[in-house]
Amino acid sequence: MSAASQNFGKVAVLMGGQSAEREISFMSGQGVLDALKSQGVDAHAFDPAKRNLSDLQQEGFQRCFIALHGRFGEDGTVQGALELLGIPYTGSGVMASSIAIDKTMTKRVWLSENVPTPRYVLLKQNDMGPEAQARVLQSLGLPLIVKPAREGSSIGVTKVTQASELLKALEDAAQCDADILCEQFIAGDEVTCPILGEGDDAKALPVIRIVAPAGNYDYQNKYFTNDTQYLVPSGLPEAEEKAIQAHAVKAYQVLSCKGWGRVDVMIDAQTRQPYLLEINTSPGMTSHSLVPMSAKAAGMSYEALCIHLLASASLEHSSTWKGGS
Repeated sequence: MSAASQNFGKVAVLMGGQSAEREISFMSGQGVLDALKSQGVDAHAFDPAKRNLSDLQQEGFQRCFIALHGRFGEDGTVQGALELLGIPYTGSGVMASSIAIDKTMTKRVWLSENVPTPRYVLLKQNDMGPEAQARVLQSLGLPLIVKPAREGSSIGVTKVTQASELLKALEDAAQCDADILCEQFIAGDEVTCPILGEGDDAKALPVIRIVAPAGNYDYQNKYFTNDTQYLVPSGLPEAEEKAIQAHAVKAYQVLSCKGWGRVDVMIDAQTRQPYLLEINTSPGMTSHSLVPMSAKAAGMSYEALCIHLLASASLEHSSTWKGGS
C-alpha cells in the first residue's frame, strides 16, 4: 500500500443517486471503486439514494469521490451538503456545478466571455405552442437540436429536421425538464476535450474525435454498443486541436470549474469554427467513457487518473469559521 493511499483515509465513492443517469453512475462508480481499491485505498460504495449523507460523517469518511451524474449529484446539491459536512470531495464546487448542469446558464456565461457556442432559444414547459415553435424555427432554422436544459447522457435530445417534428421533440424534452433548450445544429466533426486542474493550472488532455453510427451519438451508442469510434489522437490538424483545447480551458475557467471536467464541441464542417455545446463536471468513468480514454493517450492509466482526482478532493469553504460578529 502506498503512502499516498494511506493518507486518503476512509473514502466514499458516491454512485447511483436519483437522476435519470443512475444506471450509468453505478457503472462509473464501480470502475472507480475497483481502481481505488487496487491502489490500496480504503474505498467504499455509497448510494445517496439509499442512505443519508449524514452517515458519511458518522462513519468517519474523510473524502468523497463523486461518481454521480446528472441531478442531485452533478448540480451543486451534493457538493453543498458535503461543504456543510466538511468532507472534501472531487470535482467542481457548488456554484460551478450548478451553472454547468444548466446548459442555458452555461451559454449565458460563455457568451459574455466570448466563448463560441451555438445560437439558442429557451422555451418553458408551459410555453410550447405554435407561436413559440414559430419563434424557434425563425431564429434557428432547420435542422435544429432540442434538449432538456438540465440533463446529460443525451437523455431527451432530438434532432429536428422538419417543422412537423418540433412539437414531439419539445414534448419529449419537457418530460425531463421545465426548461427546454432549442439549439442551432452544427454539421461537422464531433469532439470532446477533457480538462484536469484548477484556475491557471488547468490543462487540456488530448482531444477525442467521436465517429458515431450515422452520426447518432445517443444514449445507446454512448454506453451500450461498440459501434462508435473514438479517435485519439483525433487526426485533426495540430493548430485546430490546440485551438479547441484553448477554448475548452477558457470555458472551464470562466465557470470556476476545478478538479476535472469535459467539454463537448462541434466543429463546423464548412468554416472549421469550433462551437462548445456543454461542460460535464462529473464525467463518466465507464468502460466507454472519454476522460479515461484521453488520459490513457496522455500516458495516465485509469488507476492513476482516479488517484489523481482523489488527491485533488477539496472544500471550497473552510469549516473552521464558526460565525459571530
